[in-house]
Amino acid sequence: MPRPTRTRRVSRLNLRATARQKRLFETAASRRGVTVTEFVLESAQNRAEEILAEERHFVLPPERWRAFVAALDRPARAKPRLRRLLREPSILERK
Repeated sequence: MPRPTRTRRVSRLNLRATARQKRLFETAASRRGVTVTEFVLESAQNRAEEILAEERHFVLPPERWRAFVAALDRPARAKPRLRRLLREPSILERK
């Protein structure tokens, strides 16, 4: 993980850890040859990226994948009630 430079803005992030967690982080960081801050930030960033990737990338069994693709390929259907609703001023636009 790149270290912050003077040109890169950084923010302080405070957190609390038990003594056991702190020792664990210190040991792991030491084995990696990085600071505890670098270790915790890299670990948290990797996990956050995994979680967010799950929202964009998913795996389906073949039969569900085919159904998903078929639904995407189907032509759009007219929804008169939705069209009417979207033409009305929103509650925030009404006077």
